[in-house]
Amino acid sequence: MYSYVARQPILDLKKNTIGYELLFRDGPKNTFPAVEAEEATSRLLSDHFLSSQCNATNDKLGFVNFPHQSLINLVPTLFNSNNLVVEILEDCIPNKELLNAVKILFERGYKLALDDFEPSPEWTPFLPYINIIKFDIRAVPILKAKLFIRHCEKYNISFLAEKVETHEEFEEAKAAGFIYFQGYFFSKPEMLQQRAIQPNQLSIMQLYQEISAPTVDFKAVEKYLVQDVSLSYKLLRFVNSSSVIDKPISSFKQALVYLGETKLRQFISLVAVAHATQHKPQSLYTLSIHRAKLCELIVTKTNINLEPSQAFLVGLFSLLEPLLDQPLNSLIQHLPISTEIKLALTERKGALGMLILAIESYEKANWTTVSKCCAALKISESEFTTCYTESAKWVDEMED
Repeated sequence: MYSYVARQPILDLKKNTIGYELLFRDGPKNTFPAVEAEEATSRLLSDHFLSSQCNATNDKLGFVNFPHQSLINLVPTLFNSNNLVVEILEDCIPNKELLNAVKILFERGYKLALDDFEPSPEWTPFLPYINIIKFDIRAVPILKAKLFIRHCEKYNISFLAEKVETHEEFEEAKAAGFIYFQGYFFSKPEMLQQRAIQPNQLSIMQLYQEISAPTVDFKAVEKYLVQDVSLSYKLLRFVNSSSVIDKPISSFKQALVYLGETKLRQFISLVAVAHATQHKPQSLYTLSIHRAKLCELIVTKTNINLEPSQAFLVGLFSLLEPLLDQPLNSLIQHLPISTEIKLALTERKGALGMLILAIESYEKANWTTVSKCCAALKISESEFTTCYTESAKWVDEMED
């Protein structure tokens, strides 16, 4: 299953690309999606900002449309302010509730743009907090826009001309005071396709139920998260994109602590709105959970000098590549995990890597390698087998 996004470059006076407007599409054709605006924004953010690589913007600014309610809910705060421009849609109602949300976003360092703007007194209170105003020069003639640009000289606002289709329009817009430009004269929207990383619907609903409680039960949340590799992966990507990480994450409990209740609720809500199920065999999910518990048990019940939470994470993510249909190196590149865990997953190096190799060999009945790994890890083969049986029983009980 794939996700799609249309992107169109935004250029400066020297025709250098400074960013891209990103638009959700529900198929490979660049046509307006048959979904509600809130869902379109949620799916765009979930698929392209929490996926293996946010390569839709090539590390430049991403201009994303936010409908009224997502702004009121402060959805943009789920993402790093450095590479995001929050576009306030033209059909947003300029009321006090929206103004308060805009003030909060502005104070938190987010870049704010008014999309398809048409001057009206109702928007005047917003202007001190706006970084960019976009004029569709097909709807608002350049000469009319020029008057408004002069009127706004006291504000720190840059102006962007949309739907520029000729060199003459480009020159005329420059003379009027526009410094950013977008339109067919520079580039048509480009369709991008990537594998969608989508969580299990049941896991989402269970998590949604947990965050709906007055007080979040973090143990219950962690329990449901570790049952779904897609959700676990998105959570770590989310922590990496929305928090200042001072040390690598070594457990899901640590990730939840970093987030806190408010951002956890926002994360689950975002994924829930972006709902969809991944068409993968249940056996793959079950095996990843089995490996995670087995790694944890072995570390807990033996003298291996490893953290059980680290071992659990490595086991869970050991099947990330077949589950998400993306190269492992690409998937883990942007996760806030230690080099030790990355080397274990990609090269089977270190004690954690040896642990995964032992489990893979056991699953394939490669007893020679199992013996070598057990010797290196200083555990007996009987201990390994006991842990394997106990972890399998744990998975069965969890699925009942």
